[in-house]
Amino acid sequence: MGTTTTTSINTGGEDRVLATAQQIVNSLNNTPKEVRQDMLLILSSFDNRLSNITSLIDGDGASKSEEDRFALAEKVILRWDPSSEGSRRSLNWGDSGDESGEYLSAIDEILNLMDELSVRSDSEIVDRAYSAIQHAMSRLEDEFRQVLIGNTVPLDAERLYGSIRRCSLSFPVNGAGIIAGEDDDEDDDEDGGEFESFSEDDRSSRYHERGPSLDDNASVDLIDPKAVDELREIATRMIRFGFKKECIQVYSTVRRDALDECLVILGIEKLSIEEVQKIDWNSLDEKMKKWIQAVKIVVRLILSGEKSLCDQIFCGADETKEICFNETVKGCVMQLLNFGEAVAIGRRSPEKLFRILDMYDVMAEAFARLAVLVTDDVVINEARDVLSGLGEAACGTFAEFENAVQSETSKKPMQSGEIHPLTRYVMNYVKLIVDYSETLNSLLEISEDDEQLEPLRNDDSDSSKLTPVARRLLVLITSLHSNLEEKSKLYEDGALQYIFLMNNILYVVQKVKGSDLGGLLGDNWVRKRRGQIRQYATSYLRASWTKVLHCLKDEGIGGSSNNASRVALKERFMNFNAYFKETYRVQTAWKVPDAQLREELWISISEKVIPAYRSFMGRFRNQVESGRHAGKYIKYTADDLENYLLDLFEGSPRVLHHMRRKST
Repeated sequence: MGTTTTTSINTGGEDRVLATAQQIVNSLNNTPKEVRQDMLLILSSFDNRLSNITSLIDGDGASKSEEDRFALAEKVILRWDPSSEGSRRSLNWGDSGDESGEYLSAIDEILNLMDELSVRSDSEIVDRAYSAIQHAMSRLEDEFRQVLIGNTVPLDAERLYGSIRRCSLSFPVNGAGIIAGEDDDEDDDEDGGEFESFSEDDRSSRYHERGPSLDDNASVDLIDPKAVDELREIATRMIRFGFKKECIQVYSTVRRDALDECLVILGIEKLSIEEVQKIDWNSLDEKMKKWIQAVKIVVRLILSGEKSLCDQIFCGADETKEICFNETVKGCVMQLLNFGEAVAIGRRSPEKLFRILDMYDVMAEAFARLAVLVTDDVVINEARDVLSGLGEAACGTFAEFENAVQSETSKKPMQSGEIHPLTRYVMNYVKLIVDYSETLNSLLEISEDDEQLEPLRNDDSDSSKLTPVARRLLVLITSLHSNLEEKSKLYEDGALQYIFLMNNILYVVQKVKGSDLGGLLGDNWVRKRRGQIRQYATSYLRASWTKVLHCLKDEGIGGSSNNASRVALKERFMNFNAYFKETYRVQTAWKVPDAQLREELWISISEKVIPAYRSFMGRFRNQVESGRHAGKYIKYTADDLENYLLDLFEGSPRVLHHMRRKST
């Protein structure tokens, strides 16, 4: 009941307003036609409901003709003729003014009358109608452009970067692209051939950041939301009168420039493929990181926002909004794809692998979104090619790294038998590869017939149960081991060869156990490598201490402890002293970085040397000490030797200067 009463009151009120307006206009019947039209224009500017008064009132007080209705609308349109000096300013759009509403109403009036006027014989009226619409469309084209430009919202890069969750992996990268482990504190000054620029202690270097993750709640406003309705009103009329092409041209041009500006804000430069190829690695790495961020932001936020904007402005005009969107985003997307292509076809070097994999991952996600958003086959095909090219570049770069490990042929040995830069480089590189296992498994095509897997034929691991990445890493580590064995032969001292191999293989095992590599390669692999280290330790003892221990044997001294030749005993003690002194001098300079391995070696040496020395001394010391200058021959107690052994493998060469100390 209440609703019906309210409706009746509203209707009655509107009738009284129209009746009053009609009386005002009727009172002007004796005035010129132009005056009456001006009054109608004034009344309609006060209240949009009075825009229909032209259908109620004519020059004689009755209904006005279509010609008079047209004349009134025409006057509004011509008042805002773009070529007129007084109409250079834009229409007042928005809630605060009625100029735009009046202008659109005038256009609607003429558009509604066009069909009726087109069948009249009065060609002058028809021509005037078409001319008025041409003026109106020209004006709307300018207004469309100005509203688009004036309401474009600049990209707030700082806010977006705050939405990017960085995932930094703890592998600093130096200028040469060599990845160093965070847990290694030693400096490697020795020549490492291709890897001699490696520095474990370079903590000022950059960190490799995995592709940044964009906050799911991040969003952008491309156009002030208050202007969307106005843009839709303009676009609807331009399309209705056949100015679709002009509408598309204005929209795509303005928005294309806006997207280009977004790329500038995101740090994306326009570079040719040739220019990208000439960029040094450090600079290229920075540009690749910016590209990764830009692709995420552009595809997930900007293009999605642009699609939504087109849907709102060109609502009901599916073909138009599709064309507008494709034309708008094509340049922006192609600029990003061109950089991706340049990287994909560029020179392949190991330091690029992880950034290329980051690019591949972000491009794979972007392609899935582009396939839904964009209907331009040229763009989609180019995106597909770039994605494929980045995948091929990643596989090729990985193969390049494998080849580099196999062919690294530095000829200068590490001075103290320490961990070779190649070992550090490869294992930290391999640890980072594991983080990309999912991507690489989808890219690598591995078969048992692949000659790259030949090193696995002699391995007792069941390679058929390994993932493609695990197989390739197993081959890679096997190649590293072979290379290290060759490098060990550069040492003239056979004992140092085994120290070098122990240091390096233990480093490999520790890296495998301390990461997801252990899960990939399996416990059996780790046990086998530890067995090799024990074999190297046994070989070291044999190569290093055989001569020392030979001096403590009974053979060749002429009998038992009672009748042994004193001369032979003195010679044995002198030889033992000389061999031990030289071994001490040399092996205090050798370095075993791992404390546990160092201690195990001390224990192994002590278990062989100290009991043998105690036994020899117990049997023959009296015979030597009963003669003259006994201290010249018996220089050490067993405790002395045990203490001296603790100085070995510290990397600080020492010389024995001592006096004989009494045993306690």
